[in-house]
Amino acid sequence: MKQVEIYCENTGTEHWYPMGTSLLEISKDLNIKTKNTVCGAIVNHQVKELSFCVVKTKRVEFIDVSHPDGIRMYIRSLIFVLYAAVKEVFPHVELRIQKGISNGYYCELNGLERTITEEDIQAIKQQMNRWIEKDLPFVKKGMLTEEVVDLLMQQGLEEKARLFEQQGNLFSSLYFLNGLGNYFYGHLLPSTGYISNYGLVPYFDGLLLQVPQPDEFTQLQKLEKLTQLFGIYQEHKDWAEILNVSTIGHLNGFTLKKRGGDIIKISEALHEKKIAEIANLIHARNGDIKVVLVAGPSASGKTTFSKRLGVQLAVNGMHPYQISIDNYFVDRDKTPRDELGNFDFEALEAIDIEFFNQQLIELLEGKEIRLPKFDFNRGKRYMNGDMLKLNKHDILIIEGIHGMNPNLLPHVNEKNTFKIFISALTQISFDEHTHISTADNRLVRRIIRDSQYRGYRAADTIRRWPSVRRGEDKNIFPYQENADIMFNSATLYELAVLKKYAEPLLKMVLENQKEYVESTRLLKFLSYFKPIDDGEIPPTSLLREFLGGSSFVY
Repeated sequence: MKQVEIYCENTGTEHWYPMGTSLLEISKDLNIKTKNTVCGAIVNHQVKELSFCVVKTKRVEFIDVSHPDGIRMYIRSLIFVLYAAVKEVFPHVELRIQKGISNGYYCELNGLERTITEEDIQAIKQQMNRWIEKDLPFVKKGMLTEEVVDLLMQQGLEEKARLFEQQGNLFSSLYFLNGLGNYFYGHLLPSTGYISNYGLVPYFDGLLLQVPQPDEFTQLQKLEKLTQLFGIYQEHKDWAEILNVSTIGHLNGFTLKKRGGDIIKISEALHEKKIAEIANLIHARNGDIKVVLVAGPSASGKTTFSKRLGVQLAVNGMHPYQISIDNYFVDRDKTPRDELGNFDFEALEAIDIEFFNQQLIELLEGKEIRLPKFDFNRGKRYMNGDMLKLNKHDILIIEGIHGMNPNLLPHVNEKNTFKIFISALTQISFDEHTHISTADNRLVRRIIRDSQYRGYRAADTIRRWPSVRRGEDKNIFPYQENADIMFNSATLYELAVLKKYAEPLLKMVLENQKEYVESTRLLKFLSYFKPIDDGEIPPTSLLREFLGGSSFVY
């Protein structure tokens, strides 16, 4: 029998196996040891299931749930088990995975028509545990797409069926668990027995599916009751449902009918309405508000939001001035370093807090100050000569990632501040069971912006992204509930527009680069969207911050 060569990155060794040997067989033969159970592999920088059979020379890295793609496999498989359990316990109830929140996944049981009880949750968990204990396989089958669509429709999964139909492929793949078909736009674990830890608890009017910590798999991720964030999610979910654009299939339907422009106009009008409402709230505070703090994670659109808010404040008779916290960085030689020894620009200690507060207090006391400017090339702060003094109707808009951190303004009276947290909370889902990650939305935005304005390749942005996310988890998200109000900068249409800008950049990532794994995943993700032309996006749109063509000066 013909042999194929396999280079295993886990062991640093080369081996020969008969053509058609599965990755599962290879992992067992090599006795691969990872922190947790091996659940998949990276083969030539592409994610593969353990059932994948090798037929030619491959470079293989076996992964467990501590790897980003490993935990994705785990979560998809866990959701499939949840779906199967709900189908068994409540045959006429529809499970909807609405969003990722509170380190878990918020679920609703549509059609239950009563409040979910503890007994309901226990019944679902018991059924999930039965499937897990039986160690049932997730079986992947290739089928005619029309058969896939018919089967999904019979199971009541109309949104999944719609998306398969829109792809126009002759054949498609479907996974089966105990006779139920489903699909999650990515690979699954070999069987239910690989699922070892999860939680299911009441959360607002639904359930929260809890998942383990990738690095400490025996521990579930910490549950937090994020009331404000949940509220803003629900507001936009309601908008999406009213407009009938709650899934990719719905959005594609508008596009195919050449009504993409309608969705752009409505989305932009909703943004403008919300920004005007926020400006009205600030104006209503009887002149007490002198400082508006705008914070949010990377690529959330903070800069354009701040400028649009300034316009609406001016409509209310106020005179806004914008200040960036970035101009108050300490000099480079005083910048703290992270655990890897790199400059930690996202740490609060990277800001000269004392000087920043001193200048704000002087402004609030009616004094005139000279504004600083930070030279990022030299790593030095200097005074650029611009003077600022606040008059009666003047107001400061201060943009920066630390705006919600109470330690940013220890010397400023809280009654003089108004805090706004902004993020791109994706409003549409793939289908009934697959939400779209807000982090993926922001990463696509950042890839485009970094290419357009900073000359970075997609591989560069992807390589930096894990560090950016760690900084956000440490310095931004823990303080988001301190906001007076939240703003969702995502639009219903944007991923269909970003598609044509992002795809050429992602296709430039080469197969021999480690970032190829992520670029391939993002390309597949974007492939489900029918493109919408950006011609009708106004020059004041937040999306123009990433695409170009904005009428604002940055």
